[in-house]
Amino acid sequence: MQQAEKKLSIFEKYLTLWVGLCIVAGILLGRFFPGVARYLDSLSVAQVSIPIAICLFFMMYPIMVKIDFAEVVKAGKNPKPVLLTLVVNWGIKPFTMYAIAWFFLAYVFKGMLPGMEIVKNGSTVELFRSYISGAILLGIAPCTAMVLMWGYLAKGNDGHTLVMVAINSLTMLFLYAPLGGFLLRVNRMPIPWITILLSVLIYVALPLVAGYFTRKKILQARGREWFDNKFLPYLTPVSITALLFTLVLLFSFKGELIIKQPQVIGLIAIPLTIQTFLIFGITYWLAKILKLTYEDAAPSAMIGASNHFEVAIATATMLYGLNSGAALATVVGVLTEVPIMLALVRICLATKKWFK
Repeated sequence: MQQAEKKLSIFEKYLTLWVGLCIVAGILLGRFFPGVARYLDSLSVAQVSIPIAICLFFMMYPIMVKIDFAEVVKAGKNPKPVLLTLVVNWGIKPFTMYAIAWFFLAYVFKGMLPGMEIVKNGSTVELFRSYISGAILLGIAPCTAMVLMWGYLAKGNDGHTLVMVAINSLTMLFLYAPLGGFLLRVNRMPIPWITILLSVLIYVALPLVAGYFTRKKILQARGREWFDNKFLPYLTPVSITALLFTLVLLFSFKGELIIKQPQVIGLIAIPLTIQTFLIFGITYWLAKILKLTYEDAAPSAMIGASNHFEVAIATATMLYGLNSGAALATVVGVLTEVPIMLALVRICLATKKWFK
């Protein structure tokens, strides 16, 4: 597929609208058919909801099919942007996310948030900690899907973006569980380690392996042109449809809370928005200091700013349940993602002259 033909699909372009409609649909489902979501979530093995696990797998699998791991070997030719992205994504972003979320949700907005909740394993926790946990799970999940589009729209280096998508996917296999467990412990949340490790295997490793072999077999059998022009266009609707179905179930639980306290979503969105602009600014500034070209600086900043909300939603749901504040917080990340990232694309294009 020619680069000039790339554009946001109707699913991607209006993702915030679709999420909003899912909120309405979920609220109506929870009000008129309250047993449906509970029944689906009750069909579980080892605390893993089978219907939700299937749905979340199809959120992840289309993303992994798009990753070209052959590009990783080219990263050694230009290591600075790769190192910058890794340092920001895994050494800075998780900790700034926790600090900003804690400051707003545990201090500034604490009196405006509901009190307690019972999470999936039966533990009783302060609800603001559950919201912070959702923010943590977003902060340790660097984007690997839509960032390909953000980098393209910003006229960045597609090769560098592909390399970092592959490297981040591999890095998540090793760092997501220990880093997430550490920050959740700092946040005084129950940490079911087996469930965390299982979530990494189900929602990262399994679709990663399946996507790798699917890509390999199709390219061998049908070629790159058929893969890009015929096969890939069908995957994005599959991924986003699975995401939206999960969101309907989530909001079927949260509908009553949203009706009674609609400000909760707005309050959660504030620290997530600040975090996104902060990480973008840090990465963009460091890229300038390191004398990167604009074509490498733009996708580096985009990758740092955006989140892999599919993994975050899956993990929050698996750890604490569809009815948890953590799951709700990850969904707020979806609501804010598209408009903020499009704004950052415009900032990149307007400041392109800053780089040689």
